[in-house]
Amino acid sequence: MSKSQGSIVVLISGAGSNLHAIAQACAEQRWSARIAAVISNRADAPGLGVAAAHGIPGLVLEAAERPTREAYEQGLMRLIDAHAPDAVVLAGFMRVLGAGFVEHYSGRLINVHPSLLPAFAGLHTHRRALEAGVKWHGATVHLVTPEVDAGPIVDQAVVPVLDDDTEASLRARVLEQEHRIYPAAVRALVEGRLRVQGQRVRMLPPEASR
Repeated sequence: MSKSQGSIVVLISGAGSNLHAIAQACAEQRWSARIAAVISNRADAPGLGVAAAHGIPGLVLEAAERPTREAYEQGLMRLIDAHAPDAVVLAGFMRVLGAGFVEHYSGRLINVHPSLLPAFAGLHTHRRALEAGVKWHGATVHLVTPEVDAGPIVDQAVVPVLDDDTEASLRARVLEQEHRIYPAAVRALVEGRLRVQGQRVRMLPPEASR
């Protein structure tokens, strides 16, 4: 990787569909960055196969390998920092990260959440949206802060909730939008095109890359 090329580390726990979307966009759109490593907290995560298919090194650090959350996160930071990343991307990483970890990557840590935040923070978002009877649902890309699902919003995508929707059908349409907005937000982060003022984020166009 050239010195002018940015570095991305992606953290996963599951299938890796957002990892695939980001890796594909990175290759097809010729970003000034590449994914240097994928790290999973589960050895059986299918997303490790996605990483291998894209030629990206995959690493595993399971929580059972460390006695405490702090020790786990210290080990995770060592793996991440070896790649000096411009962006640390949570792509279905199913662990709540402590304040020390989040602050270490302040301004570089980004996540996508399957709801229109601040609505339905936390888990089971599609079920809760259906139970609440909302007419619109969607996805949110946000910078990560110590408070879960409460960081500054980078981008959002909206999908209608249909009368015959199930959790599965709603999840599929929301995921399609995640695959659209997340790569663009990650690219803007790694290229230095996000301007953050409090909870407000402005995404500059690609020609404004640093």
